[in-house]
Amino acid sequence: QVQLVESGGGLVQAGGSLRLSCAASGRTFSSTSMGWFRQAPGKDREFVAALSWIGGYTYYADSVKGRFTISRDNAKNTVYLQMNSLKPEDTAVYYCAAAPAGWSNLKYDNRYDYWGQGTQVTVSS
Repeated sequence: QVQLVESGGGLVQAGGSLRLSCAASGRTFSSTSMGWFRQAPGKDREFVAALSWIGGYTYYADSVKGRFTISRDNAKNTVYLQMNSLKPEDTAVYYCAAAPAGWSNLKYDNRYDYWGQGTQVTVSS
């Protein structure tokens, strides 16, 4: 069982930055691929970024590529999403997700077994 707790959301002006954190429980964090997804009001949940536990490969949605960075600190069992140059269209609830031992197809939400409760990010224009 893995529990995920996100933090770091909030209100920011367009062009600003936020860093989301996701603290994970469990002893297998280092062999767990992690992902970030988001859901805006009235829209489906969409992939944002993922980090594979094998090779440390990262994957990004085209809409955030070059602006967002996913990283992890295995000593702290934490994954981060650094978000720069934020736009109003980035407004959403952001969720982190865990795929223990998973390393492929990380852009698909059905690849993940555990989800956090979400943190709200609001970008004002």
